[in-house]
Amino acid sequence: MNFIKSNSWLIALMGLLLLFPLFSPSLSYIDNITEILIMALFGVSLNLLLSYTGLLSLGHCAFFAIGSYTTGIFLRESSFSILLALFSGCVLSGIFALFMGYFCTRLTRFYFAFLTLAFSQIIYVIIIRWGRFTGGLQGLIGGIPKPPIVLFEWVIDVSQRLNFYYFTVLLVCISFILCKVITDSPFGWVLRYIRENAFRAQFIGINVRKYQVIIFVIAGIFGAIAGGLSALNINGSYPEHAHWLKGADPIFMILIGGMKNFAGPIVGAGVFIFLNTFISSHTKFLPLFLGMILIFIVIFARMGIVDFFVVKRDIWRKALLGRKSKYRSGEKY
Repeated sequence: MNFIKSNSWLIALMGLLLLFPLFSPSLSYIDNITEILIMALFGVSLNLLLSYTGLLSLGHCAFFAIGSYTTGIFLRESSFSILLALFSGCVLSGIFALFMGYFCTRLTRFYFAFLTLAFSQIIYVIIIRWGRFTGGLQGLIGGIPKPPIVLFEWVIDVSQRLNFYYFTVLLVCISFILCKVITDSPFGWVLRYIRENAFRAQFIGINVRKYQVIIFVIAGIFGAIAGGLSALNINGSYPEHAHWLKGADPIFMILIGGMKNFAGPIVGAGVFIFLNTFISSHTKFLPLFLGMILIFIVIFARMGIVDFFVVKRDIWRKALLGRKSKYRSGEKY
């Protein structure tokens, strides 16, 4: 009950997303929302490391690529269901995250960041060189089927765009809820303590590396889910999913939305996709404009959109309560 009260916005968001197709004037809007949800999950998964643990990973795209290629290959080469293919991507991503986290958590700050980048480029090279399964530089172009999902006695056909939208909404929202439960749990508060002062946490008996590796694996699993959904959405997997430029996308979304609030990457993903769509339709200089926007955010709005409004809301609330208390005590303004 307390979780529902404190996260009513998340439940309301899920309800709005489920009702959105009833009021959408075009299927293109549904496709845009689907892409925003996938990228939002990608951003939220990285934010588990960046905001809650204080670990900046430049190679988070490796898990996105593993989930994307595993889902695509298994659906093309076997009779796997979508859920089983996504689960396989999560398992492989979790194993690689465990291996990657074991070495990366030995370092801190920018050494950690660049080591994660190096691991992601290893995945990138493997994708290019292992062309027999991955398609090399061309990637897996099309041919990724969307078979129906059998849940108990119900058969859900996800081959249609609207059905896939509902499938994405349910899976992403469930992932959001699981991430929120993790961050609000005692485990999540230990991560916050490690973020604030890892040396003090180590001094009082907390195994810092153990917690960092665990959250690294969790973040990798959710990143793989986003990658698998992306492969289904665009009907393909491409080497760019593992490129270091892809690793900058969730960081950009977190900076836009704000890293101190769980909803920050979700809002940032919406703004990021909108800017990508709008700017790309008017000019070819997308990186230039995104760079200018990022500079503006870093200089004038470091908190991000969500954090900015949360801070302003708290200021207005305190001011309003102060005025009410003075009015009740009979003080004159």
